[in-house]
Amino acid sequence: MAPANEKLDALQPSKVPSASSTGPAATARAVGRSGSGDTWAFDAAIFDMDGVLTQTAAVHSIAWKRMFDEYLRSRAARYGEPLREFTHAGDYLSYVDGRPRNKGVETFLKSRGIDLPPGAPDEDEGSESIAGLGHRKNALFNQIIETEGVKLYDSTVVLIEDLLRAGIKVGLATSSENSEVILQKTGTAHLFATVVDGLVSAKRGLKGKPEPDIFVAAAADLGVPKARAIVVEDAVSGVQAGAKGGFALIIGVARENNARELSDNGADVVVRDLAETNLEQINRLVQTKRARA
Repeated sequence: MAPANEKLDALQPSKVPSASSTGPAATARAVGRSGSGDTWAFDAAIFDMDGVLTQTAAVHSIAWKRMFDEYLRSRAARYGEPLREFTHAGDYLSYVDGRPRNKGVETFLKSRGIDLPPGAPDEDEGSESIAGLGHRKNALFNQIIETEGVKLYDSTVVLIEDLLRAGIKVGLATSSENSEVILQKTGTAHLFATVVDGLVSAKRGLKGKPEPDIFVAAAADLGVPKARAIVVEDAVSGVQAGAKGGFALIIGVARENNARELSDNGADVVVRDLAETNLEQINRLVQTKRARA
């Protein structure tokens, strides 16, 4: 593999046809073959959910802020601690985004010098523990999506449908424990042959991002070697996990104007939205990375 400072060339949005374009590339997708006449260079694609498939990353950030700010205000009132509110750029992206819920609570609190007991899995959301705060955040998240609904990134759905038509298996790997609800609300459960989420991780004893466990498990569920599977992620912890796992390609989706951070932490290529790439181009990137190895 090329050194880290010799990343695969960045995608050029103005020069890349959309995943739903017509012509020779679309015809190649329909018959499940690459443009060169060879079979595809990868057999599976594993997608993150929040921020990649669904427009729920912002909802998570709002729920985290409400929960943490409530808690920090209570500590300020009880202990006279200075109040420094939770921020999206400084705290959500650095300590919470992409991590399992309780790990996000623990990581953020440690950044503020706060040490709480882990609490029990069924801890009440009013409990002053990591689990209790995590349950409070989840309750806030569910309240928001119940009233406001969940939106999809349509370009992601288009790409997934292209992959499926080409005979490429598709899985979902997410730290969320709400994937069943989200997939049901968006009508997208049928797109994924396997879903490895926070609940599955707890049952199987899988480590959360930035460890690669959930992506490795998803690939295994699909019956595909890691080296023949790609990972699509929007979080720094997610591209770190994909890079550690030895996958065929890590695509970073820079929803937060964070292309440099994603590239520096393991993404082989970064796009702002998946409309900027397509199956043919992804196939070429996998081939290029493999040739450099």
